[in-house]
Amino acid sequence: MIENNEAGNLDAQEAPVDFSHNDAGHVHAHPSANMDNNPAPNKSCCVTVEDVEDEDGSSSWHYLEPQLDAGWALRGGETKFERCRRYQEEEGEETWSPFEDANPLFKENIAYSPARAYADAVGQHRVINEMWTADWWGEIQKALPKGATIAPIILSSDKTCLPQFRGDKSVWPVYMSIGNISKAKRHQASARATVLIGYLPAGKLDCFTLDARSLAGYRLFHHCMSSVEMVCADSQIWHVHPILAAYCLVSCSKENCCPKCLCDPESMKDTLERHKLGQHPPEFEENGLHAIYKPFWADLPHSNIFLAFTPNLLHQLHKGVFKDHLVKWCVDIVGEEEMDARFKAMPDYPRLRHFKKGILAVKQWTGTEHKEMQRVFVGLLTRAVPSCVLVVVCSIIDFSYYVQLQTHTMDTLKALQTALGVFHTNKDHFNIPKLHQLTHYVDSITLFDAADGFNTELPKHLHINFVKDAYCASNKRDYEEQMALWLQQQEAVFLHGAYLDLISQQPLLAGRGEHHMFDSDSDSESEETDSPKSNTALILPLAAAEEVQVTWHIIAKVPAYPHQTVARIKTAYGTTDFLTALQTFLRKNLLHNTIIPSLYDHFDVYHHVVIIAPPDRRVSDTPKWWHIRAMPEVAASGQNPGHPACFDMALISDRPQSSRLCTLDVAQVRTIFSLPHQFGTYNRTLAYIEWFTPFRPPDHPSQM
Repeated sequence: MIENNEAGNLDAQEAPVDFSHNDAGHVHAHPSANMDNNPAPNKSCCVTVEDVEDEDGSSSWHYLEPQLDAGWALRGGETKFERCRRYQEEEGEETWSPFEDANPLFKENIAYSPARAYADAVGQHRVINEMWTADWWGEIQKALPKGATIAPIILSSDKTCLPQFRGDKSVWPVYMSIGNISKAKRHQASARATVLIGYLPAGKLDCFTLDARSLAGYRLFHHCMSSVEMVCADSQIWHVHPILAAYCLVSCSKENCCPKCLCDPESMKDTLERHKLGQHPPEFEENGLHAIYKPFWADLPHSNIFLAFTPNLLHQLHKGVFKDHLVKWCVDIVGEEEMDARFKAMPDYPRLRHFKKGILAVKQWTGTEHKEMQRVFVGLLTRAVPSCVLVVVCSIIDFSYYVQLQTHTMDTLKALQTALGVFHTNKDHFNIPKLHQLTHYVDSITLFDAADGFNTELPKHLHINFVKDAYCASNKRDYEEQMALWLQQQEAVFLHGAYLDLISQQPLLAGRGEHHMFDSDSDSESEETDSPKSNTALILPLAAAEEVQVTWHIIAKVPAYPHQTVARIKTAYGTTDFLTALQTFLRKNLLHNTIIPSLYDHFDVYHHVVIIAPPDRRVSDTPKWWHIRAMPEVAASGQNPGHPACFDMALISDRPQSSRLCTLDVAQVRTIFSLPHQFGTYNRTLAYIEWFTPFRPPDHPSQM
C-alpha cells in the first residue's frame, strides 16, 4: 500500500493520557514484601501503557492493571552473571573466566504478576495478548500466599527423526519455557528462552528419558516444580511457584477422545488406579485411557493437565481441518484437473506463493504452504463451487485468520466463535476429532493467551539445534548421553557469550543469523515469492525513509535503467499520460518550480521498491513489507531467457494509518522513478499509477 500523505501528517500521535509507562509495556512494577501488608498503590504499579494499533490502524494504547497482591520481590540479590563479574573484579581475573548458568538478559521481557489489559482507560474493552493478561494466572494466584510469584511452565513435544537421510530412529524432544517471558522473546529460537529438558522415546508416553542435567527423572522434575526462593533476571529474590500451565500433545487418552472434555484429573487418577487393581472400570474404555498408572502430572500442585492442552494450529487447523479435510472435500467437488488449473492460473505477486505446478503433485507439505494455500483459496473457488460450499470455506478461513491473531479482544473472540458457528450450521459430513478441538479454542485463549503463544512451529525450529545437530555430533551409538553432553557444552558457550555481551554493554543479538532487513546495491527482482477515483493516471510520492513513524520505503542504490527518456518510459511502461500527470504533481508539490517537463527530460527508473509500514500488532510485531515491481518486458537474448512485463497492483490510501478496505483503492504501478534535479529538490521516489475500478460491495457467499 502506498499512502498519499504529506510530511506534516506523519507525526507520531501523543499519548491520550499522562500515565506512567515503560517501553516494555508488560513489565509490571511491584511492591516489596518489606512494605506494609497492604502497600499503597502508586501510578507506576497500578497502570502501565503499551503502544499498539487499534482496529483501524491508528495509534492506540493498552492499559495494564496489575494484580497488586502477587509477584512481590522478597529482597535484592545477585544473578550468576553479576556474581561472576564481582568475583572476577575481586580476583583481578579476565572476563573470559567460566561460570555455571543464569541469564539476566530477559530482564526487560519478564512479568512477575498477572494483570488485566484494556484497550481503554476506563477498563471496558479487555485485551488478551500475553499469558499474564489471561484468566488462568489470576485464578491460580488466588490459591497462593499474598505476594507469591507464579512461573507458569509451558511444555511442548513433537516427534522428529534423528538421522538426516533415514527415518528408522525418532524421538519426542520435550521443551520447556515459562509464561513470565513475553511470547515475542519466546518465539526467538536464538534467544534460548525455550530449553530442552529431555527426550521422550516414541511409544513411551508415561516417562521422560531425561538428559544429563535431569538424571533423577521424575523425582528431579517434581523437585523442580516445588516453590523456591529464586534470583530472577532483575537481580531481585522472589518466592517462585513453578506450576504446569500448558502442555502440547502428551496425554493419557487415545487420539479419538478429547482430553479437554474429560477435565477432571482426580477422577482420571481414580479410574487408572482401579484399572491397575484389575477392577476394569467402564470409564477406562469410555474415556479412551491408556494403561499409564503413574502419569507425570499426577502429583503436580495446582495443575490440571486436561485444561493445559492448548490449540495446536499446525496439526489441528492448518494440516488437519484445512488441508486433510476441507481441501480434499473441495477437490472432490471441483475435480483434480480443474483445481490444479486454478492454482496454476493465479497471478504472480511478490510474497504470494504461486503454485505453478498445482497442488496435487506435492507429497510433503509444510505449515507455511498450508497458510499460503489459505490466502488464495476463497478466490480460487469462487464460481467453481456452489454458494453453500463457499460459505463453509469462508467460515473456516475466517476462523483460521482470527485464531492466528496475537492480540485478542472480546470482539475478536466473538467473531472467532461466530465463524465456527457458521461452519457447523452449513457443514455437510464433517465429523472428525480435530474439528472438535476447535470448539475449545475460545476457552483456551481466554485462559492462557492467544494461540500464537503455544504453536508447535517453534519446536520444529528447535529440533535442528537440540536434536538433529546433537545427534550428528555423536557416534550414533548410545547417542542420548552424548547428545546431552554436547548440548551442555553448547549451552555453556552460549551463556558465556551472553555474559560477555552484557558486561561489554552490547545487547545480545537475538536475531543473529536471521534475515530482518532488505538492502541491495542493485535493482534486482525479489526472489520471494470514500469518493471513487476516475480511471486516470496519477503520480504519488513514496514515503521517505526518515518518516519511520508511519511508513517508509527502501529503493536500490543504483537504478535499473538510469537516464531514461520520456518516450522510452511511455513505450516500455505504458505510461501514456506521464507528462500530464507529472505536470499536475509539480504544480501541487513544488510551487517554486518554473520548468515544464518535456519529451527531452530524462529520469532514473527503478524496477522494485519495498514499502515498509508499522506492524499490525494484532497479528505480528514485525513491520509489514510490500514488494512492488514495475518491470517492462525483456526479450530473450543469448543465454538470457528474458521475462514478461510485470506491473504489480497496490492499495492506495488517502487516510493516514487506515487499512480498512472501504478506505482503499486499487491501482497498478506502472513506473517507479526519481525526479531530476532541474525540477527542484525532492528526495522522495515517485510512482506513476493507474486507478482501477473502485471496490464494489462484497459478494455475499465469498465476502470478496
